[in-house]
Amino acid sequence: MSQPGSTFGDRLGRMGTRVVPGVGGYLSWWGRSLAAWLPPSVRQTLGLGRGRLLLQIDQAEVQLRRQRDDALIDIERLPLPALVARSRVGEDPLAALLGPRLGELPRWLMLPAASSLTRRISLPSSALERLRDVVGFEIDRQTPFTADAVAFDARVRGRRESDGQLDVELVVVPRQLLDEQRTALGPLASGLAGIDVAGADGAPLGVNLLAPAERRQRRDPAATWNVALAVVALLAVLALMWQLLENRRSAAVALEQTIASQAESGRRAAVQRQQLAAVMEGRVFLDRLRAERAPATEILDELTRRLPDSTYLEKLSINGDQLMLIGLSKQAAALIGELQGSDQWRSPALAGALQPDPESGRDRFTLTANLASATAKPAPAEATDAPAQPGR
Repeated sequence: MSQPGSTFGDRLGRMGTRVVPGVGGYLSWWGRSLAAWLPPSVRQTLGLGRGRLLLQIDQAEVQLRRQRDDALIDIERLPLPALVARSRVGEDPLAALLGPRLGELPRWLMLPAASSLTRRISLPSSALERLRDVVGFEIDRQTPFTADAVAFDARVRGRRESDGQLDVELVVVPRQLLDEQRTALGPLASGLAGIDVAGADGAPLGVNLLAPAERRQRRDPAATWNVALAVVALLAVLALMWQLLENRRSAAVALEQTIASQAESGRRAAVQRQQLAAVMEGRVFLDRLRAERAPATEILDELTRRLPDSTYLEKLSINGDQLMLIGLSKQAAALIGELQGSDQWRSPALAGALQPDPESGRDRFTLTANLASATAKPAPAEATDAPAQPGR
């Protein structure tokens, strides 16, 4: 039985042979297998399931059948002499009787099963590309006929998994019987696309006994639409791919802009963070300084209470942990004793000699001391609660 999509597979095979010699047979087999997997409605939409018109001669009549995929549909039985007479005057009687829908189908002559001889042979897978030529050399060995005395064709029944060889069925028909059938058709024989043979169940075997040069290829009315639809589909796919690419480019540009804006915000935030850290460090440093030494107001208050009234200061300087006093006093020599014992400073001492001031009658002095830490605790006072000795 003919395989669905055989025309599609044959076209692929011819195209493959033109492009890359040696792959036509594989493409033809692959195309037929691919078309067989498609649903019938899809094959019909793509123009792969139109089928073919079978002409089978039965004495003085012609049985017309339409084969679509695996289904055989009886159309009509027509008198053969009337068809031949109408075809001889230049008219296509089948197209006139069947209409354009059936009249444009490829026309095949189907021979009865008793007219053919079949043989099963095994061939290497490399023979698939030139299967018809290869089986032509097997006719003398497999049949009682010579190659020039028969019309022949072969079909692949399967492929063995063990060694990969092809299981091929050779079909031969005596050329004399074939010529008689074609002569009976008269001018209708020139419009045949192929000649097939009926099997034991009455269904076609799926071979073509007609020589390739004599096969007539009818123009498929849906071929133009199929090509147009294929071009439109290809353009739609290209447009879709271009649109997807543009969308990706736009998304990439938007992402780059977002990243750039966020990076600028991040840089500003980093600068502000650094500034804040510097301010906090400065504040911590100042707080630490305040914690380590007493405020200047407390130092001034302590000096005011300890310095005698006859002393006044010309300069008071605090440099780090150093306190320096410059002034005039009538009791300059006693100032060391006055300043000792304070919690604000340690080790008061005169820096240099005292210089008398004739105008004020006082001595000019320079006194230094070490400032004490504000966190340092004052030294505990020595115990003074020892019992007093009794007086004499």
